[in-house]
Amino acid sequence: MSTPRGGRRAAARPSSRRGRTRARRSEQPLTDAPPPPRPPRERRWGGRTPRVLWLVVLLAGVVALGCAVADIGPAWLDGAGGTAVSSAYTWALAARTGGRPLVFAGLAALMGVVTVVTDLEVLSGGAAVLTCVVSGVLAVMMTVPAASYLLAVRETLIACCIAAVGAFATVGFEPNADRERFEYLTLAVGFVLVLVLVFRLGAGLHGLGRRGLLVVVVGSLVLALTIAYAELLRRYGIASVVEPALDVVRWSRENLRAFPRPIVVLLGIPALVWGIHMRARRRQGWWVCAFGVAATLPVAQSLVNPQGSFVEAALQTVYGILLGLVVGYLVIRTDLALTGSRGSRARAEEAAAAHRPEPSRFRSL
Repeated sequence: MSTPRGGRRAAARPSSRRGRTRARRSEQPLTDAPPPPRPPRERRWGGRTPRVLWLVVLLAGVVALGCAVADIGPAWLDGAGGTAVSSAYTWALAARTGGRPLVFAGLAALMGVVTVVTDLEVLSGGAAVLTCVVSGVLAVMMTVPAASYLLAVRETLIACCIAAVGAFATVGFEPNADRERFEYLTLAVGFVLVLVLVFRLGAGLHGLGRRGLLVVVVGSLVLALTIAYAELLRRYGIASVVEPALDVVRWSRENLRAFPRPIVVLLGIPALVWGIHMRARRRQGWWVCAFGVAATLPVAQSLVNPQGSFVEAALQTVYGILLGLVVGYLVIRTDLALTGSRGSRARAEEAAAAHRPEPSRFRSL
């Protein structure tokens, strides 16, 4: 049985139409496909209520410490202020580094309360060490990257202010410990803690690179040589070597009423300024910032000296910061010159291009 030509065409048309319809449908985007995942948001420090409570506790501790310095109120007010500041700082450090703020802050508050109630010498020393270390490490962790030198100076001053509040909280526990042992212990514990944190923030040891490895080695050598040289001069120093240095210290204390600590001037402040400046460009800047605790920890230790005064401690801190900022400026200029950013125009273009993202000050790193 034969089929007419028109019938063949009519029978073929539906199939061709269905083919064209399927082709059009395959070209159209799928509306039922799930939307692309959003980038993860930065974690804030809990909700609004915990942040307000944290601020209230911190301000209450600062007011209590201020009243204790002015000799206003009961005798236990300085211990209560130290407990409040230590708890708030511990909460902030844990939140900043992605830990468990409530757990660690609760332990710090419990330790402070037991120390104030029992008034045991061992607990007072332990609470003072904890407060000093947390203050120095938090001061470094609370900084943010800076594209220019002036912004790096601002972040350095903020870090020193945080450590200064921690100094009042540390002495609020009235530790009865040897000053040198206290300084060495807090410096060692603080460096270990900040290196553990920076190991994660700086992408581990493989993220160092040649420049980062050189910075870590040189910084470690400067720290070790500074401590060893000071200890050798104090114990076994020759009079011909020690006397000129002591003469400079005496002249500074007689005329300027204080003498800055060499570790702050030569290592702590320059490393903090340079590290903050480098973090806006490279992640290795965190490894440089780790040596910034050589400045923040001495600031937090400044009031432990029983023979010193508040004025001398403040002037010692100010002199160390000012001289350290000068050294840090020279280090940054040298770094920019070695990387090819010479001249004011080249430095301005380099600062405009430095935009490495990092969480804001009150978000988890």
